[in-house]
Amino acid sequence: QVQLVESGGGSVQTGGSLRLSCAASGYTSASGYISGSNCMGWFRQAPGKEREGVAAINTGSGRTYYVDSVKGRFTISQDNAKNTVYLQMNSLKPEDTAMYYCAARPYCSGGVCYTCAEWGRYNYWGQGTQVTVSS
Repeated sequence: QVQLVESGGGSVQTGGSLRLSCAASGYTSASGYISGSNCMGWFRQAPGKEREGVAAINTGSGRTYYVDSVKGRFTISQDNAKNTVYLQMNSLKPEDTAMYYCAARPYCSGGVCYTCAEWGRYNYWGQGTQVTVSS
């Protein structure tokens, strides 16, 4: 079973920065994951709002994807040796306040490959870490 553990959330003022980390384990052929060919994503959910995909990375190609509201401010990256994905968040705004979740899925499933920006296809989730940005 794939396990994802987030860390790095906290409270900052507008314009501040935070770096979230997501440590992944349990990648085996039995779980459907193939080393180097997965999608890792960051999602967020604010109170009263639906969960939205924020950033994603293909761990094999390194290709990244961002929602428009965070482009130029957030950067997703990976350390394959540590099976860890990061989300560097700069120039934070109060509207970035949310619970942030790490998620994962195979890049390909059933012989079909989907871009990592197919946000609705993620099937493994971490417990979440809170980010609060005050004005």
